[in-house]
Amino acid sequence: MPPRSLPRRHLVLFCIAAALLGACATLQPEQTGQQMIGSPESAVRQTFGPPTETHRLADGTSRWLWSRQPFGHEVYAADFDAAGRLIRYRQMLTEAEIYRARVGVWTKQDVQQHFGLPREPVQYYPLMQREAWSWRMYKDGLQTAHFSCYFDNAGVLRQTMIIVDPLGGDARRAR
Repeated sequence: MPPRSLPRRHLVLFCIAAALLGACATLQPEQTGQQMIGSPESAVRQTFGPPTETHRLADGTSRWLWSRQPFGHEVYAADFDAAGRLIRYRQMLTEAEIYRARVGVWTKQDVQQHFGLPREPVQYYPLMQREAWSWRMYKDGLQTAHFSCYFDNAGVLRQTMIIVDPLGGDARRAR
């Protein structure tokens, strides 16, 4: 007996539901990621696509990053336990995450693992002997700004800074 096919209206409804689910992951990645806690890496990859960076962290977990830089204002991180299950999903370019950066302790590698590689041009200031990495972000969740990390010649984080974008704009108008 040949397999029955779905009625056309069911197929259309299925396609609409699949499109809406994909749109939710794109428009509300934090909420979608939070709902996926406990899911395997394969499900996270299927939902969000391939990450822009992956890192093995010192504690045995792994972190996948999805950067929307240089024109977006977000870098999303998914942390997986040793078994490959999602344990945490969050937006990294928030003031709470930025304030975790430990000046005098973190290196370029630590910053990269936390925020991803910068997609803005790297700057070097010879008088300060500092290399600067920058990311676009929303200060207070609304106001466009740049977050910068300054490293000494040994690659140690020496300063962080959030500078409000002088051209203005805010997240309410971007959505």
